[in-house]
Amino acid sequence: MRKLAAVIALLTLLLAGCVSRQSSSGPSEAPETVALSELSGLTLNVGDQKGGTESLLRAAGALDNLPYKVSFSTFTSGPPQVEAATAGKIDFAITGNTPPIFGAASNAKIKVVSAYDGSGRGDKVLVHADSSIRAVEDLRGKKIAVGKGSSAHGNVLAQLQRVGLTPSDVVLVFLQPADALGAFTQRQVDAWAIWDPYTAQTEADIPVRSIAEAAGVTNGAGFGIASDAALADPKRNTALNDLLVRYAKATRWAQDNPEQWAHSYADAVGLDLEVATAAQGRSLRLPVALSDDLIASEQKLADLFAESGQIADKPEFKNWVDTRYSESLAPLYLNRN
Repeated sequence: MRKLAAVIALLTLLLAGCVSRQSSSGPSEAPETVALSELSGLTLNVGDQKGGTESLLRAAGALDNLPYKVSFSTFTSGPPQVEAATAGKIDFAITGNTPPIFGAASNAKIKVVSAYDGSGRGDKVLVHADSSIRAVEDLRGKKIAVGKGSSAHGNVLAQLQRVGLTPSDVVLVFLQPADALGAFTQRQVDAWAIWDPYTAQTEADIPVRSIAEAAGVTNGAGFGIASDAALADPKRNTALNDLLVRYAKATRWAQDNPEQWAHSYADAVGLDLEVATAAQGRSLRLPVALSDDLIASEQKLADLFAESGQIADKPEFKNWVDTRYSESLAPLYLNRN
């Protein structure tokens, strides 16, 4: 148990408070790009959830010979990354499927610029192995720990809707992973909605059962979000295009070299190899198109959040999508094995 707590503490850093927001005007016009040789004095600020973006790029050698610098900042989950991008503290980050919805509902100054298939198999609702809860229907009246605005939050809402329940039929206890772990292990909550690598670590260290996973229920997608300020700047816009291509190539490397990637990931994050292998085997984010169908599935999730009272306003998700990098990324879209 101490080991699991230590890993989650390592993976979890509290950053980025609330910021003021102004209305977002929809997809912005891309500025002219510049030559990569003009980026030598540029530092691109990238948000990360530890064990994700930076470790993959480094393991694949994708940060070698960069024509610009990259500074990584570690965040607890996706919502603080959206906050930081709105505040101009970071230029780019990769989140789950729900943080951009919360950002859009709050008029965050960001755009979704890339999409990833995370499969959803690592996004689960866990209960203790000896729990009387056997299915989502049994959650009526129960306490569920979940990170507000996280992909797990979206998974919980979709799972409840699937069986005819609403958030008012349960008690959602909004906690970040470190606090949720304590509440779950001490049985202060009945269930925990969580994502990889926390899911894989918990499954390895605590006797638990999964009663639901996001695969087949939500789109299981991840999204790259960029700040409006970065997208309007010719140099940062150019660097973002380059970095997105490098990340897409890194995922190809990870898919083709799963054992090497699992070892690198385990070392970078401080996970056991078994946990790293499980997490990345099912939750590696492979680049996919920002297609009309994917955007429609996000709108459906946004509608669910609004209809269930989890956000005040229903955003038009397409107004927070910018496809300027799609042409560069299209040759690198991958099929999951």
